[in-house]
Amino acid sequence: MHPAASAVTAPDTDRFPAYRVFHDAVARAQLKAWLPPGRHFIVDVSGPRAPGAELAALAGHEVLRVIDSIASQRDWIPPARQGTPERENTTYLVADSSRLSFLADGCADDVIADDRALSTHLAAEAMIAEIVRVMRPGGGVLACVDSLVLGMAALADQHRWAHLVDLPHADVVLVPWPDGTITRCYGPDQARELFTGAGLAVDWIRPRTVFSESMVAQVLRRDPASLPKLVRAELAARSDESLGAQLVIAAHKRQAG
Repeated sequence: MHPAASAVTAPDTDRFPAYRVFHDAVARAQLKAWLPPGRHFIVDVSGPRAPGAELAALAGHEVLRVIDSIASQRDWIPPARQGTPERENTTYLVADSSRLSFLADGCADDVIADDRALSTHLAAEAMIAEIVRVMRPGGGVLACVDSLVLGMAALADQHRWAHLVDLPHADVVLVPWPDGTITRCYGPDQARELFTGAGLAVDWIRPRTVFSESMVAQVLRRDPASLPKLVRAELAARSDESLGAQLVIAAHKRQAG
């Protein structure tokens, strides 16, 4: 089995194409809201479909986009092929995004690990340690991981009832997909422990989305122009940390001393 590189990011997304549009719009809005002011050097180790590098560059930051060597051969589409011009303040590097030995300690102001990066790289402790190493004290990180909600739905769909019963008590939750790949799923406590154990202070954890696929699809079917209103409502919604197919985590590196 291999780590999941292209697993679905939310249950039933293929049944509700409109929800994919909504999901991606929410992800972009969350990234924009998180980006710091000024001009920072940001390292992006996200999965292949994340828009973080593009949005950070548009905001004026200098960006190093690390494309995982496996993902680059599968899912990642270069900006030129997307119809998006490559920007002078963005550098693209094909490398192992979980091992940043080519970067010096404390060289990055901030790090983006979106699009399930800490779920597709199963040895997440090693990856988060590398992220912390290259960050300067006070720097921020934004990450997105698959949640226990998604893991439980996947196990139930595969009729893995024994695994489903044991899941709430597991320290590390690895969920197989029908295609043979594996994703690492987190509850809020597990995500918080991963980050704090690496020396990061967690600012907040929230679901990527809380609105259901069917509700979003129904609203957009009736009124496609309501997408911006839906996104604003999603961002303003108060939600339990444990909800949603994905969790978004914002944290920062503690200052020395």
